[in-house]
Amino acid sequence: MRRLWSGLWALALVLTLCVSPPALAAFPDVHAGAWYASVVEEMAAQGILKGLPDGSFHPEDAISAAEFVTIAARCAGLEPARGQCGHWAAGSMETALGAGWYDWDELPPTGEGWDKPISRQLAVKVLMKALLPGKGYDYTAESGKIKDFSALNGRYYDTTLAACAAGVVTGDGAGNFRPLDGLTRAEACALFQRALSAAGGVTPQPPAETERPSVPAVPSAKGGVTENGWLQVVGTQLCNERGEPVVLHGMSSHGLQWYGQYASAQAMANTAAYGANVFRVAMYTGEGGYLSQPEAMTERAFAAVDAAIQADLYAILDWHILSDGDPMANVAAAESFFAAAAERYKDCPNVIYEICNEPNGNVTWAGNVKPYAQRLVSAIRAQAPKSVILIGSPTWSQDIHLAAADPVAGENLMYTLHFYAGTHGQELRQRIDAAMAAGLPVFVSEWGASRADGSGGVFLEESKVWLDFLEERGVSWCNWSLCDKNETSAALKPGTAPAGSWTEDDLTESGRFVFSRF
Repeated sequence: MRRLWSGLWALALVLTLCVSPPALAAFPDVHAGAWYASVVEEMAAQGILKGLPDGSFHPEDAISAAEFVTIAARCAGLEPARGQCGHWAAGSMETALGAGWYDWDELPPTGEGWDKPISRQLAVKVLMKALLPGKGYDYTAESGKIKDFSALNGRYYDTTLAACAAGVVTGDGAGNFRPLDGLTRAEACALFQRALSAAGGVTPQPPAETERPSVPAVPSAKGGVTENGWLQVVGTQLCNERGEPVVLHGMSSHGLQWYGQYASAQAMANTAAYGANVFRVAMYTGEGGYLSQPEAMTERAFAAVDAAIQADLYAILDWHILSDGDPMANVAAAESFFAAAAERYKDCPNVIYEICNEPNGNVTWAGNVKPYAQRLVSAIRAQAPKSVILIGSPTWSQDIHLAAADPVAGENLMYTLHFYAGTHGQELRQRIDAAMAAGLPVFVSEWGASRADGSGGVFLEESKVWLDFLEERGVSWCNWSLCDKNETSAALKPGTAPAGSWTEDDLTESGRFVFSRF
């Protein structure tokens, strides 16, 4: 009897005969008596499976990430892009990344990790994004079916539970999912067959863009603090003190510990001169930031906020968690910092508080981010009762649908979504529409014209689609980032002087595009 993961895929185990069964036409090492034989034969006949260069299939070998994603792309009918590295699967990998099937940090676009076995939790994510996007599930019912649910990374909850609800996966004989284990090629084929069956047995097409939700269809005011005063949240819309819809467009700094020179009074004035009305002060907590030097970083952050005030800009004070992905890990330090900031700026209409940049890793909305947000909102409200507060969500502030289903209690609260035009597209736009339709106020406090790692591109067409989408919905945004770092997301060319005014010759391709949209 062959070892297989039959419980997970809910396939029957077939006993081999005492005599060697004949090989099938598709591959010489796939025999008619094997439990997976008909699945492999059918997928090969459809052109989905190509086999190895020697014509074999090696059904019991672990399937690599590149192999799995390539099969998913064929199933979904997506044409490979022009790959940016020499790997055989680069075209399909780039297409899948652009479609949002996985994130850049899971399978970096430079190719490392592509030839390694893909984990089950990531394989299911790719599969569901490709073939069954938007599949619903009941959290309590489906999570209860998985005995080792606690071993699952929080970023894979949605797709894994949706796959369970669709009947694509269950548990193994003991009820475990084993999210970090790999898959054999045969097991992967069985998984694809079940997903295709659940999708209706046809080649799925990407879901269409959703229509615009019901949001105020009136022109949004722009201008700085002098014109708009204290901000407030009315329904899903950011408004000025007169209750008129307002949009904020501006830049985010890079880490103050590295590029603090571009958060100076002159840099703020230069940005405002191009029409920006907001500046995000990104104070990293890890990476040599606040947790390493709290007094020095507090001083730099407050100096940047003061410079923004001087330039008549709204200032977002950003607690920029990254490597410390669980906001609860340093909640006491966050409470202390924001209590001091709120006391300092309690009478200042310029200041907006962003309390957790990008929660990530094995964190959940209900277990980590929401409890943190409740504590931080209370700490800020004790000093600043009406300032706008921005709240992140799991998976690098992309899981706003979880916040929409269970928002934090309070007034003048908004929820951040982050995207990079070379990595994220239609799926996240749909998520914004759905969240706003559910009544959630959304603020894009960080986006880039590059890929999510800050490189690649510049993706100007994709960025235009995104900004037009946000403009139509009155959603405010800050671009990453105002610095001269040698990456395509940077707005300034390397060596640009922070002192003195800037011309378009000082701006990168990304910078010229973004500044033109203020």
